Amino acid sequence: MTEKQMLFAEEYLKDLNATRAYLSVYKNVKSDRVASACASKLLAKANVKAYIDDRLEAIHNDNTADINEVMEYLTSVMRKKSKAEVVVVEGTGKGYSKARTIEKAPDEKEALKAAELLGKRFGLFDANQVEDVHDEVVIINDAPEEDS
Repeated sequence: MTEKQMLFAEEYLKDLNATRAYLSVYKNVKSDRVASACASKLLAKANVKAYIDDRLEAIHNDNTADINEVMEYLTSVMRKKSKAEVVVVEGTGKGYSKARTIEKAPDEKEALKAAELLGKRFGLFDANQVEDVHDEVVIINDAPEEDS
């Protein structure tokens, strides 16, 4: 991979804007349309693509939540098993107060919001959802016949 291709890849990784990345590395190109076409060609090159994929994998570390972690967290909030630290201020007498932190379970509003988000994830509230019905349709012609 050339030095300019590597610079392009690093610029691209900043905001995943290929046209902007190409224009910032290849200063002689002035047209967005040309930059976009050339950037697409660069992104299609196996070595550039592999480099970008490796860098993206390195960026995705333990600090980034995946779908399973998000689902587990929402479920724990909905079931009121998670704990949050909150600051409470208590009066100590004679107009004085003291702040301290306590752990508390999610309240109803928080649990309801978690349930709503989980329901949306599983499509429970989709108005366009079609039920799969396996009943047989029987048409009975019991209208009296007309005399001609």
